[in-house]
Amino acid sequence: MSRLAQTHGLTDIQQEILSTVRDFVDKEIIPVATELEHRDEYPTQIVEGLKELGLFGLMIPEEYGGLGESLLTYALCVEEIARGWMSVSGIINTHFIVAYMLKQHGTQEQREYFLPRMATGEVRGAFSMSEPALGSDVSAISTKGVKVGDEYALTGQKMWLTNGGSSTLVAVLCRTDEGHPEGTAPHKSMTTFLVEKEPGFGEVRPGLTIPGKIEKMGYKGVDTTEMILDGLRIPANRVLGGTTGRGFYQMMDGVEVGRVNVAARGCGVAQRAFELGVSYAQQRHTFGKPIAQHQAIQFKLAEMATKVEAAHAMMVNAAHKKDSGERNDLEAGMAKYLASEYCKEVVEDAFRIHGGYGFSKEYEIERLYREAPMLLIGEGTAEIQKMIIGRRLLEEYRFQG
Repeated sequence: MSRLAQTHGLTDIQQEILSTVRDFVDKEIIPVATELEHRDEYPTQIVEGLKELGLFGLMIPEEYGGLGESLLTYALCVEEIARGWMSVSGIINTHFIVAYMLKQHGTQEQREYFLPRMATGEVRGAFSMSEPALGSDVSAISTKGVKVGDEYALTGQKMWLTNGGSSTLVAVLCRTDEGHPEGTAPHKSMTTFLVEKEPGFGEVRPGLTIPGKIEKMGYKGVDTTEMILDGLRIPANRVLGGTTGRGFYQMMDGVEVGRVNVAARGCGVAQRAFELGVSYAQQRHTFGKPIAQHQAIQFKLAEMATKVEAAHAMMVNAAHKKDSGERNDLEAGMAKYLASEYCKEVVEDAFRIHGGYGFSKEYEIERLYREAPMLLIGEGTAEIQKMIIGRRLLEEYRFQG
């Protein structure tokens, strides 16, 4: 166990879970991650191993066959998995967000129908807010759900679905105008639909097409896709929570815990970059001694380690806050912003320590260098996080003049 990023006050069960996950990462993920990533190959064996460990049901309540663990336990597991290969943590994250939204907002029938099979990984989740022209402006969603008898017809185009191909359940945010008078705020006329589909690409059910994988600079292995809805019929009992107009709040609740996840991913990637940098610095010799003995390199290692420690502490604090039942958008925003920025900086310093070899695909740091930028934009850009943080601070520190 490394000296950095320790979490104090964990129960014996939490420590046992983390130890098991770390052992799995060291033995089953790190040795094959770079090779799979370079081939952009889906990590089927790794995913099967995670199913056996019960990680797909980590936060699903025990009554539905899950482990009933906290957000903190989940985030610390994600940190370990991202340390091995960030793409694997993405496969779990979207699944987890959908399960969380079902647990918090689903009807009793929806929870009983989906959660037990999600806990085993039989049903795999993805969620979909973004659209090609949308970016961070969620209120501008144009995909529509129109009531037709006792069904809804969904039409529109979605973008950036992690697990778009491999998932069998997608939580889709659409605009539904029935029952909402003219002039209703845009976010109050949105609804989350639970869309079941077959895994794969092409027309996976009538009215629903997953065109294929989007080619990316990093974050490979996991499938990132578009989704085209063309009059897709969904029964009314697949409106999340049974009531239209609540979709924006449901999705934002899911994204809040998703941001803790992205912070945890940043912590894990930064930890791995530090491990690679500090190891290489002790093996590489210049001017008759290991480069770790040069003060310039020691300064880099000092800065990297401090950033790893600080990001971890903020991530743990954000998870604790959500677990206690309190609002955590401020803490989650701060943790996501800091962890993703520090991750990029720690990875770049490790890259510099490797010198020319950092540019070679033979060295793991090359993969991390391409993966880190995704964290700067995933689950809301750094600029969006700063907007959230700024607004919340002005609420907390309102001038009483």
